[in-house]
Amino acid sequence: MKQLRDHGLMAEAAGPGAAIVFIHGIGGAAGIWQEQLTASCAAGHTSVAVNLLGYGGRAPIKAVTFEQLAADVEAAIAAISLDRPILVGHSLGGMVAQTMLRRRPTDYRAAVLCCTSPAFGNASGDFQKKFVADRLDPLQAGRSMGDLAGAIVDEIMGPKPDPAGRALAVAIMAATPNETYAATIHCIVGFDERANLANITIPVLCLAAEHDRNAPPAMMQRMAGKIPAANYLCLAGVGHLPNLEVPRAFDAGILDFLREAFDRPKTKSHNP
Repeated sequence: MKQLRDHGLMAEAAGPGAAIVFIHGIGGAAGIWQEQLTASCAAGHTSVAVNLLGYGGRAPIKAVTFEQLAADVEAAIAAISLDRPILVGHSLGGMVAQTMLRRRPTDYRAAVLCCTSPAFGNASGDFQKKFVADRLDPLQAGRSMGDLAGAIVDEIMGPKPDPAGRALAVAIMAATPNETYAATIHCIVGFDERANLANITIPVLCLAAEHDRNAPPAMMQRMAGKIPAANYLCLAGVGHLPNLEVPRAFDAGILDFLREAFDRPKTKSHNP
């Protein structure tokens, strides 16, 4: 396990295959990818997970932009000299990955966009207003992420999550600083990378989850249809944290996609 204090790198394991960089979501941290680091390393990949600005023991933040988040991950990649890594981004991390693909479109071999969206949508819409209020109102009322983590995780997970995965999700979310969580909620409201989807030419997997209400499968399938070299996969029976709910199926989906993409690059699938 290797630490890079300045860039929030959690882990690095060397392998002969292409490097994979895992980027966590809004209530996560690098530790959320423990199972994926193990599986991808076993498959021969150099595998790293980053703590975004304000997360995983880094100094809390009061405000942030996607450009800053992307630049910070880019700096971590440069710090360990990864050559055109594969990006795997979950939720907020998928939005950061999309920002990186726009900023440096030729710097990555492939990307997995998991349970994410190309845009937050209309900030004044009912879903969007509820999304923000549900997450920020309790903090403004004096509660902490430690108070809220269990209920938030249960609300976003599917009906039968892996118990160990749920426990890890709660522990990591509970450790998220209130300021950082609020800053990234405000950051998400302005996200919109729809205009760049057609410009993404590397292999992409849009990985959805059947019971995900934050990034519904139908929306992710439409997103895949707008990316020239995208595949679509929906994992059954799970919610917004599939890497923790069904880690083996999640890992298999990613590793199968990478084998397919690089062994038979012309193959394209949009199976629901």
